[in-house]
Amino acid sequence: MLVYPSGIDLSSRTLRHLSGLLADHRRRIGSRWRRLTCGRQALLVLAHLRCGDTYARLAAGFHVGVATAYRYIREAVDLLAALAPTLEQAMETVRKKAYVILDSTVLPIDRVAADQPYYSGKKKHHGMNVQVLADPAGRLMWASDALPGAVHDLAAARAHGIPAALTADEIECWADKAYQGAGPAVRVPFRGKKLRGWRRRHNRDHTKRTTICAVMPMARTVARAEADPLEWTL
Repeated sequence: MLVYPSGIDLSSRTLRHLSGLLADHRRRIGSRWRRLTCGRQALLVLAHLRCGDTYARLAAGFHVGVATAYRYIREAVDLLAALAPTLEQAMETVRKKAYVILDSTVLPIDRVAADQPYYSGKKKHHGMNVQVLADPAGRLMWASDALPGAVHDLAAARAHGIPAALTADEIECWADKAYQGAGPAVRVPFRGKKLRGWRRRHNRDHTKRTTICAVMPMARTVARAEADPLEWTL
């Protein structure tokens, strides 16, 4: 197999952050020697998450076995997942904002046609549904656990307890039409194309508030912790 140099559109800060997590983890478990240094393992993991490189390609490029590449990636993903705040913890920060934006993304995954629960009719591909809370500037505040792509956005939000948490804390939230019926705390636009009067003004104001979140790629969001989400791979 031929090997060639390539690039990843991430900052060195992201690499250092993940390298530090891996170094602390190795000291904690008493790992004495690895084929790859913490920095090289972090680079392998980021190449997989950001670019979607397969285990086989990464194994060849980093001169390790396919099983080793898988273990390296699984180890790093578990460390990153452990840093994610719970919804209750995120609410502490959310309460300080004027309002929040509730949105979702379907992160693409590899699945065969038989895996119907993972097929998103909205996006027309297999994926995992992730719910996101962002501040008025579009910065990620919280991301949910992933559910199969076939799950509707409203059902996913309810499964994670998002509408109930927003209502309990009386937090103003703006979301798209997929969240109609989510509850009094979640403001959504009116349906229909020929709206007039205050309904039309409401939809115009709603669009201004939520567009900044819509244009921000969500898998940059996973990285915006370091860099910004919607271009990451599961």
